[in-house]
Amino acid sequence: MANIINHYTQQNSTQKDVIIDQSVTTNDWQSWRELTQARIAIGRVGAALPTQEILSFGLAHAQACDAIHTPLDIEQLSNELKEQNWQVEVVHSQADVQSGSRETYLRRPDLGRKLADDCKKAWFDSSNYSNEQTSYDLVFMVGDGLSSLAVQTQVVPLLNELKTFLNPNLIIAPVFIAKQARVALGDAVGELVNAKMVVVLIGERPGLSAADSLGVYMTYAPKTGKKDAERNCISNIRPGGLSSRAAAFKLNWLITQAFERQLTGVNLKDESDNFLKTMTVTVTAPMPLVRDKKIVK
Repeated sequence: MANIINHYTQQNSTQKDVIIDQSVTTNDWQSWRELTQARIAIGRVGAALPTQEILSFGLAHAQACDAIHTPLDIEQLSNELKEQNWQVEVVHSQADVQSGSRETYLRRPDLGRKLADDCKKAWFDSSNYSNEQTSYDLVFMVGDGLSSLAVQTQVVPLLNELKTFLNPNLIIAPVFIAKQARVALGDAVGELVNAKMVVVLIGERPGLSAADSLGVYMTYAPKTGKKDAERNCISNIRPGGLSSRAAAFKLNWLITQAFERQLTGVNLKDESDNFLKTMTVTVTAPMPLVRDKKIVK
């Protein structure tokens, strides 16, 4: 995983350093390439595509495949989260139970939405579970989804930024890292820990210009069977898209509004940009997090 991250980062930072080929007929809007990673103004050689663009397309396709099929390094991610004082639980979906293969996960999305039975038992047997049925305000589920690269590189920076915004009085459950996960698996996790809201951080389906995009999905009153219309989403979180800082601001705004209105989904619109215009966001020291009714700094 480390080699893939390093290679992708290096390639992504130098992809505009294209060798000038005098045989390429350029487009009038060539300068627009400076503003986007999308494949625009690629030019032509006769009636064919330039060789450089064909090679670039092949590389991007290979990077997308790697992002989907490379396993998430759960141990590394767990250690990074624990270093930031997050408690961590590791679970998996039923797609991981049936064969453990990535092919099953890709072909059976329904299994990726269901929590494995042994994970439920493990939670009730764990030291984090209380017989007093502690009610959490918030639980974060980190799922590998369709891009382990996105999860490996974007989750920790996003959660670190979110600390500076979150209400310190929230009772937050341990972070659940889920293997072979789909978005709806978060509903089962939220239901398991009796949380008022679940926030799912998951790798988005890679495109041919970005293989490291992270998506965030919020669901109020999570329970198995919730519909997609009952969720809010923040997407394209990556260095070349929405920054971790900006995403954390939006996420905290939506979390705050969801608790006030007691809902998420189509009836909760993201108006954080309007709110931002009326105030100046200052960078402050990270707020303490409340977990299990104890303040953790």
